[in-house]
Amino acid sequence: MSQTVDRALSILPLLAQGPADLGQVAERLGVHKSTALRLLRTLHEHGLVYRQEDQRYRLGARLFALAQEAVENLDVREIAHPHLVALNDRCGHTVHLAVYEEQEVLYIDKVESRYPVRMYSRIGKPVAITVAAVAKLLLADLTEPERRVIAEKLDYPMYTSRSTPDAAAFLKELAVVREQGWATDLGGHEESINCLGAPIRGADGRVVAAMSVSAPNVVVTAEELLTLLPLVRRTAETISREYSGTNRPKKV
Repeated sequence: MSQTVDRALSILPLLAQGPADLGQVAERLGVHKSTALRLLRTLHEHGLVYRQEDQRYRLGARLFALAQEAVENLDVREIAHPHLVALNDRCGHTVHLAVYEEQEVLYIDKVESRYPVRMYSRIGKPVAITVAAVAKLLLADLTEPERRVIAEKLDYPMYTSRSTPDAAAFLKELAVVREQGWATDLGGHEESINCLGAPIRGADGRVVAAMSVSAPNVVVTAEELLTLLPLVRRTAETISREYSGTNRPKKV
């Protein structure tokens, strides 16, 4: 039975490359045409494949509906949380998770620092969009026209001398973040707080959330915090793989 299931599932990535006829499917699976036909009929009955008028098969609408439903029901916070806790266990600093919704960047999860000095951030609270590392990561993933429209509408409060001063500077920084794949806030919101962030991506490669590690200068310097970049990026990549469903078990 497991071999039958494996063969049936192997048909789906084949058809994802484009329609194929019975002979092509049988050849790819290494089975007789009668076996391939039986598998295709089963998938067709469940709406996972569709037989065209030219007798070739393509992916069925039901498969796309299931995929969309699965994406809509994914909770990035639920998936990310244990990894955020593990990162906090290793470095001890405050860890945040944020998303971009309705023109705001919001914290949706937070793991507190083990140190006595705590940050005042709160889950559900908007971040300082022009300076926060997570905000830069989320906005940098937008198209250039989208970034420009947003940048020109924002206010640019000078929280500190290191805050982003205007739209031109913000767009320039977003371009850098988009290119390098990570972001910082080194005293841009609070003089004494530094932050380092990385993106979490979905199956299509788009950024669905951003995570960050933050710490005050009295605990670590900005230079010391930046040494955590490889760990932060690995954590974000692990969450991305789990969220997008690319953490496939190896065959044994």
